[in-house]
Amino acid sequence: MEWLWWVGGAVVLGILEILSLDLVLIMLAGGALAGGLAAALGAPFWAQVVVACLVSFLLLALLRPWLLQHLRRRTPLVETNASALVGRDAVVVATVSPEGGRVKLAGEVWSARTTHGTLEPGAPVRVDRIEGATAVVSPSVSSTGGAV
Repeated sequence: MEWLWWVGGAVVLGILEILSLDLVLIMLAGGALAGGLAAALGAPFWAQVVVACLVSFLLLALLRPWLLQHLRRRTPLVETNASALVGRDAVVVATVSPEGGRVKLAGEVWSARTTHGTLEPGAPVRVDRIEGATAVVSPSVSSTGGAV
């Protein structure tokens, strides 16, 4: 009945994988199933653990990269949160310098700084990157005349 513990562990890992979608826990679940198979075949506990670890490692090292490559090829990566703001246009609302300032970005006022001198209120800018809660911006010529 020792194999049931391994199968139960694999089921729990499989359910957690559904929540995380990282393709890591499912590889560990595969290792747990291999450990369960070793238990069902009468292997001692240390051998079950070695089999589970070895199979998990092989799945993580060989199968996961291949699966991720094919998954990314089929599904485009959609940037979310702060990453989605990089490259967007914004408008300076309080003078932006290398020390700080404020911009209106995606309908919200963000703290900002620039590496390109000082930018006055109303100037169109482009977000180069996000560092913490600060947008690093550079001058931009907005096609909408600066209204963001």
